[in-house]
Amino acid sequence: MRITVLLGGGSAEREVSLSSGLRVAAALRSRGHAVTCLDPVAEVLTPDGEARLLAAGVGSAPPSLEAFGAGGGASLSPALAFHPAVRDADVVFLGLHGGQGEDGTVQALLDLAGVCYTGSGHLASALAMDKHLSKVVMRAAGVQVADWVMAPTPGSGASLDVDATIAALGLPLVVKPSAQGSTVGLSIVETPAALPGAVAEAFRFDRAVMVERFVPGRELTVGIVGREVLPVIEIRPVKALYDYECKYTPGMAEEFVATLPEPVAARLGAQAMLAFQSLGLRGYARIDFRLAPDGEPYCLEANTLPGMTPTSLIPQAAAAAGVLFPALCERIVEEALADRGSRRG
Repeated sequence: MRITVLLGGGSAEREVSLSSGLRVAAALRSRGHAVTCLDPVAEVLTPDGEARLLAAGVGSAPPSLEAFGAGGGASLSPALAFHPAVRDADVVFLGLHGGQGEDGTVQALLDLAGVCYTGSGHLASALAMDKHLSKVVMRAAGVQVADWVMAPTPGSGASLDVDATIAALGLPLVVKPSAQGSTVGLSIVETPAALPGAVAEAFRFDRAVMVERFVPGRELTVGIVGREVLPVIEIRPVKALYDYECKYTPGMAEEFVATLPEPVAARLGAQAMLAFQSLGLRGYARIDFRLAPDGEPYCLEANTLPGMTPTSLIPQAAAAAGVLFPALCERIVEEALADRGSRRG
């Protein structure tokens, strides 16, 4: 099969995307597929270019968006959908993370061009990428989420009422960009004085910022591939916050199949599937949770293009279910082909 992996791009998660995409390409080649790697920022990668980027790995901090221009990230050209590497592929494997690679933009371009691609469609991708809107939809569907408020945008003439926010949500608070992943721009706020600075930092990465009640407890994630719920994975970072560095630096977090009472594991799986379905996701996704000390799960967000790096969680969950990485990548491709066939029908 001819498969083109889209990777890299111009978001703050560029390095994560390169690591994910190159690993996916190697896995699919090991299954006998003809794979091309296409970076929307730098065109088709040569074998030497792939090797160099794979060796570079993921840094301990995300790259600045200013590196891609004043617009805060490189824009995808509509011509991407008609690039020979995309046009001639049987399937495009979306290895992009964050920005226009995950917010529905590239999915809409590929839909218009009639290109088969992995993961969720453009509307579901856009919805899941927006943490505010996705939480509104998930809560309405019965998914338990932590309370939150949205910070006023800079230049709007309004400012966040610190006292009212703390009265409503308490302390600590989680401050994060509404449409970024990999904890880019995320802070834990423990004092009132720290809240304005954390909000300003989050606005460096996005035009919308969420202030959310902090849920103490265990960090858990549930992967879904097709209609299968994968084993629950627990994360224990070496630092208080499971941040960008902990996610992508080997040894900075302990990740393992969670030991949970059966009713709790079953509820997590049901909540994850409910989130998946309520947002209209397809193919595969990863749903993140905090499990409070009283055993209540709170959904944090849905990731429509989860990382596929050596330290990423969906590959670990699949391995725990007996599915090795090359087979996982091939199954994601098969889900895309099956979904395209069902939509045509």
